[in-house]
Amino acid sequence: MIAVINFGGQYCHLIARKIREQGVKAEIFPHTISASKLKKSFPEGVVLSGGPASVNAENTPKMDLKILDLEIPVLGICYGMQLIAQGLNGTVGKGKSKEYGKNIISVKGNDPLFKGLKKEQVWLSHFDTVKKLPKDFSVSSSTKTCKICSMYSLKKKMFGLQFHPEVHHTPKGKKILENFLKICKAKKNWKIPSLIKSIQKQIKQTIGKEKIIMGVSGGVDSLVASALIHKTIPNQLFCVFINNGLMRKNETKYIQSLYKKMGFKHFFVVDAAEEFVFALEGVSDPEEKRKIIGHTFIHVFEEKAAKLEEKFGKISFLGQGTIYPDRIESAEPSAEASKIKSHHNLTLPEQMNLNLIEPLRDFYKDEIRKIGLSLKIKKEFLFRHPFPGPGLAVRILGEVSAEKLSILREVDSIFIEELKKNKFYDKTWQAFAVIFPVKAVGVKGDERSYSFIVALRAVNSVDGMTADWTRIPELLLEKISSRILNEVPEVGRILYDISQKPPATIEFE
Repeated sequence: MIAVINFGGQYCHLIARKIREQGVKAEIFPHTISASKLKKSFPEGVVLSGGPASVNAENTPKMDLKILDLEIPVLGICYGMQLIAQGLNGTVGKGKSKEYGKNIISVKGNDPLFKGLKKEQVWLSHFDTVKKLPKDFSVSSSTKTCKICSMYSLKKKMFGLQFHPEVHHTPKGKKILENFLKICKAKKNWKIPSLIKSIQKQIKQTIGKEKIIMGVSGGVDSLVASALIHKTIPNQLFCVFINNGLMRKNETKYIQSLYKKMGFKHFFVVDAAEEFVFALEGVSDPEEKRKIIGHTFIHVFEEKAAKLEEKFGKISFLGQGTIYPDRIESAEPSAEASKIKSHHNLTLPEQMNLNLIEPLRDFYKDEIRKIGLSLKIKKEFLFRHPFPGPGLAVRILGEVSAEKLSILREVDSIFIEELKKNKFYDKTWQAFAVIFPVKAVGVKGDERSYSFIVALRAVNSVDGMTADWTRIPELLLEKISSRILNEVPEVGRILYDISQKPPATIEFE
């Protein structure tokens, strides 16, 4: 197992996923963990992640320097490299200028981390830099602007990188991490089939002969989580789909058909559309919308659970499809991580008298799909685009109304239909439409009109942690725009979002 110490950088979790991709288990630990506690986890190596702070500033995340005395390989990335240098009596200071972006490193010395590499493109993101090396360390790469771009000590088995090997913009980053895992002699024990068996064993041990209820949405996460639980204890699982009125066009029929095909014994639909839309009336704040949806969901869910208990007996557990990025963006793993948004799956009130089971909470989206394929779920169901828990409510900027929901469903349906027709749906990780709270002037027929503004958003990603906008061909965008403007009369203007994540998020709210 490789221990990844989190110093508040979102990339910390990308490091863990990249390590897992190579078949090695990686676990995230807070920077406050003590060396003695970390040692009890028996790590084969330690990675100190990057972070937004400066090691020279007050009240910045520090670490137990005794971790550097555990006599296991340590890799420091950006902030992590600077912590190693400072902790071992090197010097860290401000660079001549901030560096954010691509650069070319020249590799030197005998650093095993760079075995097989010479001149490589890397992704730099720093202001501070190591000015003086600690004792027993040597420079292993440099750029024109950064003399100590990486450092190493064979004696201490410690390595530092001033760039990010885990991101796409460092093409040979995978090779660098692979070399580190070889240095650690890390066991390759992170394999989906064996992990599935382990999760199933845990589900059986936890639930025993009790019953479990689960809210399903038709999305990949809840689908795979429910399929995994169903495969383990099919007669004890009760799946409930709540039509909250915030779903895509024809979603209820789709989900009913899906769970029927998969042979679920206990599957129920609750139509609560009016209740949700009424609760959201007059609310514009996105966080408030999420909370209202979350609490309304729980209220409706509890009512259904009570009815099911009357018929089938006591239900003791609640299953959820929470995955790793949900926890990351809700800042659960680290006190230093910036809270991006609350997640409706993570705001359950204490009065909900059910024990929580989250079989996928430690996995990323790409891993979820691999689990689904191992469970023999059809690819067409697994590679459906992600859909937010609060549904279209967070794709309607401002107040939610029945009119806007109807408009957005039609726009979204046209957008997705055209992507599929033109074989672009599977080339895109996520695509959707957003409706603005204001109207713009236009011309329809011979008259001026004031109609809604709609933004189309399509991104490519692996796990949702970072994303780049999809380069949809101009002719296809033109066709999509033309159809929307002609078929949805309430819309008068179409925009296409070309923002990356970061700094933007994938969803607008």
